[in-house]
Amino acid sequence: MWSDRSPQARMEEANTTAREAAQLLLDRIRAQRIEAAFVMGSGWKEAADAIGPVSEQVEMTALPGFIAPSAAGHAGRIHAVRRGDRTVLVFHGRVHLYEGYGPLAVAHGVRTAIAAGARTVVLTNACGSLTEDLPVGAPALIRDHINFTARTPLIGARFIDLTEVYSERLRRACRVFDRSIGEGVYGGWFGPAFETPAEIRMMKSLGVDLVGMSTVLEAIAAREGGAEVLGLSLVTNRAAGLAGKKLSGDEVLEVAAAAIPRLRPLLGAVTELLLEQA
Repeated sequence: MWSDRSPQARMEEANTTAREAAQLLLDRIRAQRIEAAFVMGSGWKEAADAIGPVSEQVEMTALPGFIAPSAAGHAGRIHAVRRGDRTVLVFHGRVHLYEGYGPLAVAHGVRTAIAAGARTVVLTNACGSLTEDLPVGAPALIRDHINFTARTPLIGARFIDLTEVYSERLRRACRVFDRSIGEGVYGGWFGPAFETPAEIRMMKSLGVDLVGMSTVLEAIAAREGGAEVLGLSLVTNRAAGLAGKKLSGDEVLEVAAAAIPRLRPLLGAVTELLLEQA
């Protein structure tokens, strides 16, 4: 459905499909609206219980426009968490550009969450670090990004201000909770091949601190929709050429599993913050 129409028609179709998916999702979870949405990237799903107990669960593919994620650790389910009279969504998995479906499919989950009422979107991921200041096994805040994918979820003359993609207010609140948490500029890479050492040297010269294969297109779509964005990375490896060893997806998952005790309280604190402001 994403490629056989004119650009304008595809954008209109994407927004219509997101609204349809949002309404069906709200019906399934028996809610009038949601307050916020979390997207659980690689390594984060085991810490999601800190957001709260699951009240309802919906398979992504049961909703219009959703595609089952194929990356390891991305379950393809949406959990609803009720905290009093407020509801947040937890997306267990996302579609990546490297899966071949295009930017509109990548951004569909975020657009659906915003259509369902989300005023804040929390985007999590696993990433490589280009600086020793952001060590392996630790979470980091995304301060800004550079989009190396040369793709966008926007079509047509849609001029969206990206001066502050990632909320300084939310980042400041996270630093109050965890004074040791670092932050940096995230480089969004197409994937699925890891970067070469030469590409990492290029990124480092441009001011990149973290590199991964997600998040940037979702963040752009969230800002287009008027949502506040918090980006949380888990550093799972040193970037190519910086650690003296080859990179692997297995290493990402192993480091993530060891980091869960630190991720849980951070997600719990973020949830409390978002519900307090709702």
